[in-house]
Amino acid sequence: MSARHDILIRGGLLFDGTGAAGKPGDIAIRDGRIAAVGARIDDTAAKLIDAHGLAVAPGFIDIKTHSDFTLPINPKAESKVRQGVTTEIVGHCGFSVAPALPGKVELLRDYLSASAPWLPFKATTFSDYLASFPTTAVNAGMLVGHNTLRLMVMGMENRAPTSAELEAMIALLEEALDAGALGLSSGLFTAPGSYAQADEMIALCRVVKRYNAGYFTHIRDESNKVLEAVEEAIAIASACDVHVEIVHLKCSGLDNWGKAARVLDMIAAAKLRGLDVDCDAYPYAAGSNPLKNLMPQWVQAGGVEAMLERLTHKDTRARIRADIARHGLNNWGRIPSWDCVRISISPNLLQHAGRTIGALAAERAEDPIDTVADYLVADEGATRVLVTSISEDDIRDIVRSPLALVGSDGNCVASYGTVSQGMPHPRFYGTFPRIIGHYVGELGLIALELAVHKMTGATARALKLKDRGLLREGYRADVTIFDPADFKDRATYADPHRYPSGKRTSVIVNGTVVVEDATHTGALPGKVLRRDRNGGVG
Repeated sequence: MSARHDILIRGGLLFDGTGAAGKPGDIAIRDGRIAAVGARIDDTAAKLIDAHGLAVAPGFIDIKTHSDFTLPINPKAESKVRQGVTTEIVGHCGFSVAPALPGKVELLRDYLSASAPWLPFKATTFSDYLASFPTTAVNAGMLVGHNTLRLMVMGMENRAPTSAELEAMIALLEEALDAGALGLSSGLFTAPGSYAQADEMIALCRVVKRYNAGYFTHIRDESNKVLEAVEEAIAIASACDVHVEIVHLKCSGLDNWGKAARVLDMIAAAKLRGLDVDCDAYPYAAGSNPLKNLMPQWVQAGGVEAMLERLTHKDTRARIRADIARHGLNNWGRIPSWDCVRISISPNLLQHAGRTIGALAAERAEDPIDTVADYLVADEGATRVLVTSISEDDIRDIVRSPLALVGSDGNCVASYGTVSQGMPHPRFYGTFPRIIGHYVGELGLIALELAVHKMTGATARALKLKDRGLLREGYRADVTIFDPADFKDRATYADPHRYPSGKRTSVIVNGTVVVEDATHTGALPGKVLRRDRNGGVG
């Protein structure tokens, strides 16, 4: 007699993703979906998972990632799936690897060199990009990037688009949305996205609304003008009646610490006015960015080659030094010192990964701006850094807020192979267990059921996922099983390539076990998620 179910998870404490307290129960899985949820399921199953003493939750949804840069070369998605992540949303901050028009591939490759140094690029439509995406361990939903659209149509031109150029961007956006992209992402903090004015973004977001898609924005300024930048995002939600996700919410720089509560109040007020605005954040005091993006925006004008030539001149460096003295780092604000800027990934200068700009400048007995300029030239503009610039008090305000979802802003990497190079941000390995192990377990800042809700059901609602994010009969069987007392981040800035603790952690994606007792099975059951014309994603 054949078993009735494929998998039976027995005796766990079920956190269903709605924010309700955990309840003891069983879950049956059949044909990739949750077949039953109940206090006791006595049916037979081909595989039994003993979850006594463990929490059972919907698979965590990482709403803010750049794993499109690494999934094709790390399809096992090791650093994410071992955190309990079963779905990643990629193509953020205006940076997507598609569309790439013929003759523009090298331009896009150079532009993304600090973010995707190992990724092969090719000419592709967005439809072909989705159709050819490799089989992976996690589900992936794709956004189309505004910076990429602008780059394809206008290059690095610092001006408003002509009507023909705007129509060309709209045509590329429509092709991506027709193919099933979940929405448009923007990176208004850096060129060429920073050259766009409100009318350009409203024109594009009206197209997004027509397709019932979403707008995901790295706002124009996360430091000295963070309040104005949040207001700009809310204004787009109002003007276009479109869902807006403010990604990796932070108030960066010494002058802006303490503003997180005001930003959250602004988002709450927008929701009370009926606007569909959400935000997400990662629970770390350091952010990550290409080193070039810390420079004033004018430094990058004309593209990477022009920037590198410009940086060789003393007058350029003097102007950079004066701008940073007045305003702090672009999009990061004032930091205590250059010791707060740590080299993360340096494709051409591997020996310096993990070192700070402050330490290098002291070693060379030179001004840090000269160190930065020389380093960018030597590394061909491809350097990525970590910037410690966020207040722990602000992090706690965001973590405890039911308004803020959880997103790692990280790539899926691994402790082996190409993606093990460099010193990536520990959030790549630790975001979700850090929330559960540190902020729930050690600090008692929020309840476990609220933390799970912020990672699952609330995120699924924001993304309009049709059948994921809850432990509910008929839903896709994306399930994370973990011991709340032994599920902690172990990745650090000094030693980032470390998976979380938790010997009994198991993860199921679309009904297939991908992680069993903290060991990757090698399974690759993930699906490319597409948005339908009604806005639902499945």
